[in-house]
Amino acid sequence: MYLKWPFYGSRRMTEQLRSEGLRINRKRIQRLMREMGLEAIYPKPNLSKPHPQHKKYPYLLRNLAIDGVNQVWGCDITYVPLAKGHVYLVAIIDWYSRYVLSWKLSNTLDAGFCVDALKEALEKHGNPEIFNTDQGVQFTSEDFTKVLEDKEIKISMDGKGRCLDNVFTERLWRSLKQEEVYLKAYASIAEARAGIGAWINFYNDERLHQSLEYKTPAEIFYMISSYGYVHNATRCTTYPQLQKQKKVLEIKQECYKAKLNLSSLPGERCQQPGSTP
Repeated sequence: MYLKWPFYGSRRMTEQLRSEGLRINRKRIQRLMREMGLEAIYPKPNLSKPHPQHKKYPYLLRNLAIDGVNQVWGCDITYVPLAKGHVYLVAIIDWYSRYVLSWKLSNTLDAGFCVDALKEALEKHGNPEIFNTDQGVQFTSEDFTKVLEDKEIKISMDGKGRCLDNVFTERLWRSLKQEEVYLKAYASIAEARAGIGAWINFYNDERLHQSLEYKTPAEIFYMISSYGYVHNATRCTTYPQLQKQKKVLEIKQECYKAKLNLSSLPGERCQQPGSTP
């Protein structure tokens, strides 16, 4: 029975056996499961258990003004329920723009899929100034921290039991589960990967965010809007792309003015709109 339904705990196991006509109580089921080393497969309430031998890093974001993209990235893990069991999801997000930089799914909680997500984000989007996580064993592992240290990225870790220190990623999880996961009931990892991937593309490129003055994370992260620049200048710092756009506009204006001046040579009169020769 356990091989067929590994997510059944002692309560469900007891009721299942009773439905098959066996007279048995839960205490006996618990004792037998302990003796056989059986435990229901289910997402544990705390995915951020630290390793006692791993180095812990201080929290660097207290009272820090976050005023630009690639200043602070955050990373966290959550679980995604399937029809039979669950998988774990890790995502890396730019705190300023809320843009999801990379994500990975795994059926285990080892550090490998977190390292893969980190390397992908760094390869695609460059290096942040600060990388913030909780104190989970995946993020304190040498494999994970070495990637950051080799690139001289400052490592910040939430205080123990302080989920609000990573509030932007927690909000991402809430939106993902309410708008996608709980509505779909994935039957397999393949379905979960396809559904989550489609939703994250929507979240990055189409979903308007009130906190971003109803722009998308992609617009803020890449400094692009339908007008060619970001209007909320108080929320975004100056970047080379925006400076280049402004410089091109200035050059075009100067060229237009020069063209008007050349049309007014000695002995000729510059024609004004609507005037006759």
